[in-house]
Amino acid sequence: MKRSVSLGVAAAMATLFVGCGQAPVVEQVATYGYIEVATADTEVESRFSASIRGRQDIDIVPQVSGTISEVKVVEGERVKRGQTLFIIDQVPFKAALTTAEANVEAAKAGVETAQLTYDSKVELRARNVISEYELSVARNQLLTAKAALAQAEAQRVNAANSLSYTVVKAPSEGVVGTLPYRVGALVGPQMARPLTSVSDNSEMYVYFSLTEKELLKLTRQHGSMSEALAALPLPELELSDGTIYEHKGKIESVSGLVDQQTGAVSLRAVFPNPGRLLLSGGSGNVVLRYIEANQIVIPCIATFEVQDKTYVYQPVDGKAVSKIVEVAKYDGQNYIVRSGLEAGEVIITEGVAMLREGTPVTLKEQK
Repeated sequence: MKRSVSLGVAAAMATLFVGCGQAPVVEQVATYGYIEVATADTEVESRFSASIRGRQDIDIVPQVSGTISEVKVVEGERVKRGQTLFIIDQVPFKAALTTAEANVEAAKAGVETAQLTYDSKVELRARNVISEYELSVARNQLLTAKAALAQAEAQRVNAANSLSYTVVKAPSEGVVGTLPYRVGALVGPQMARPLTSVSDNSEMYVYFSLTEKELLKLTRQHGSMSEALAALPLPELELSDGTIYEHKGKIESVSGLVDQQTGAVSLRAVFPNPGRLLLSGGSGNVVLRYIEANQIVIPCIATFEVQDKTYVYQPVDGKAVSKIVEVAKYDGQNYIVRSGLEAGEVIITEGVAMLREGTPVTLKEQK
């Protein structure tokens, strides 16, 4: 109660002083921090979603049908080119080869017999003992026997090949993938899943995309696609845990097609993988860092957005005046100004969210 009376008396006294010609109390204007923008060479960082693939991922599919009799590798094992991975039951294929070899020998005997018969017919015909018809029949029988021999030899080659296909070997050096089939499983060329896969991951392909607009800008800037690729910085790879891979890569190629759905063009970078840290099928981000000369960088807190447009406040005649700027993402805390500001201009950097157009402002003294 006493507090209310005191406030009322104070208000009455203030009214009395004003009525007696005293100057009214002037409203105090808030002070705000500011910066004078300047240009500088700035390291720019761009990130692109990426997928990681082995340099060569080969599905291992058997060329003959049969049951697996031996599995010679384990998942994750590193294998050399030509190393045996699986053995398919060889018994029926060995039997087929034996039969084919026997057929070849029988066909050879048939050829020899037909040859003897023909030679005899030739002598008899020379003495006019037999007719030309009988000689022609003997000749045709010899040709038939030779054709049967050729067919038998082809069957022997096929049987030998089929037997060799029962030993499934690694087509290249790499790492063995999952093994969905075990000893006793029936497998064949038409099965849904391969026996396994062999991934060459000594080097890894990392695929990422640039927009068609970005790629055209680079190409025009450097004169050609090859020169644009050469001018790009060595890419870095951010792994799924947020760390940066210790080895830098090299951009090797760019796709000749624009994805109709995304409007992006795929690029391929190659990263060394000596420690086998990178795995085929993984994901991450390709990071490109490069220097842009004479760029203006401003803090994000100095900006505000209205209907997808970015603004800053400038002090003009003691009042806050908004100005549209075009910015690009930089490091999460700052923007690069593409247009709207010139070196030497002043922008307010504190309390921007509380300002309105025409708000009186006083700039803090710089220490």
